[in-house]
Amino acid sequence: MSDSRPWPAGAATGVGSLPGTDIIEAVRIVLGELPDLPHLPELPARGPGADLIGRGAGLLTELPVELYAGRWRVSPHAGRDLRRTLDLLERDLDALTELASAYSGPLKVQAPGPWTLAADLELPVGGRMLRDPGAVRDLTASLAEGLRAHVADVRKRVPGATVLLQLDEPSLPAVLAGEVPTESGWQTLRAVATETARSALQSVVEAVGVPVLVHCCAPRVPLDLIRTAGAVAVSLDLALVTDLEPLGELIDAGLGLFAGAVPATAPPGARPPSSAEVADRVRVIWRQLGFPPEGVAAQVVITPACGLGGATPEHARAVMRAAVEAGHRLAEQDG
Repeated sequence: MSDSRPWPAGAATGVGSLPGTDIIEAVRIVLGELPDLPHLPELPARGPGADLIGRGAGLLTELPVELYAGRWRVSPHAGRDLRRTLDLLERDLDALTELASAYSGPLKVQAPGPWTLAADLELPVGGRMLRDPGAVRDLTASLAEGLRAHVADVRKRVPGATVLLQLDEPSLPAVLAGEVPTESGWQTLRAVATETARSALQSVVEAVGVPVLVHCCAPRVPLDLIRTAGAVAVSLDLALVTDLEPLGELIDAGLGLFAGAVPATAPPGARPPSSAEVADRVRVIWRQLGFPPEGVAAQVVITPACGLGGATPEHARAVMRAAVEAGHRLAEQDG
C-alpha cells in the first residue's frame, strides 16, 4: 500500500457504472481489468432500481421508497419497486461473492451521498426532501445506518478485502449554490449552508467504519468541505478543474486524488487516449501544482472521467486498460 493509504502505488479503478446487464460478466471484467483496485460495478441499463438514486434509496433503513411518475419518493411501506431494487443489489453481492470471495486487497463500493439523495428523492407530499431540513436529517441517519450494514456485508462476503466506500455527490455543488430546481422547475430551493452540508457528510463518513472517498463529476467541487468532512480522497473529472489552488491544498493535506483522466465516452470511431497521454496529463497537473514528481503514484489513482454506463463495451474496456497502464507508468517513474 502507499504509505498509509488503502490502495497500492500506481493504482487505477473505475468510477462505478459499466454498460450491459450481466452482473456476473461485469464483476469478472472488473476483477480482470482493474486488479489493483477493483470495484463493485453498477449496471444502470437494467432499469429502475439499478439507477444511482434507486440503488442508493434501497440502502436506506426504515425509509421505504417507491417509483411515482418516473421519480423515486418516500413511501409509507415497502412495495414491489423497493423489492426489485433490493433483489438487484443482492444479485450484485452474490456475483461478488462467487467471483471475489478469495480476493485479497482493496475493494471499492459506491453509493450516493446524502445531499445527492436529498436533491433527488421526493417526499410523499411536498416535493424534494432537500426542502425539509428534518427530512434531510432523517435521510442522513438512515443512509449512515444502511451503508454501515452494506459495508459489513461486503466485508463478510470478501473477508480478504480492505473495503473503501465511494460516496457519489454529483448534486452537491448545486445544493450549496441554491441551484436545485423545485418540482415545478420555475424556482430553485434555498442553498444549504456549507457547515450544514459538511456535518451531514461527516456523519456518514464517520458511521461506516471504512475509508471514504467522495466522487463529484460536476463543476465547482467543494474540495475544502470534502476534506474537512473526513474523506481520505476526492474523485473528480480533471477536465472540469479550473482553479488548481484548492486542489493543491487538498493534496498538500495528504488526501488522495482519484483523477478522472480518461474520457468516459468518445465519438464513434474515436479511440481513447493512450496510457502515455493519460499519464502525461496527470504529470502536467502535478507539476503545475508544484509537488515533487516522486509522490504522484502514491497519492493519485487513475480513473475514467465519470461512470462508463453510457460507453460501448469495447470503449469501456479500452478506458480501463488505459487507466491501468497509465498508473503503471506513474509508478515506474517513481521507482
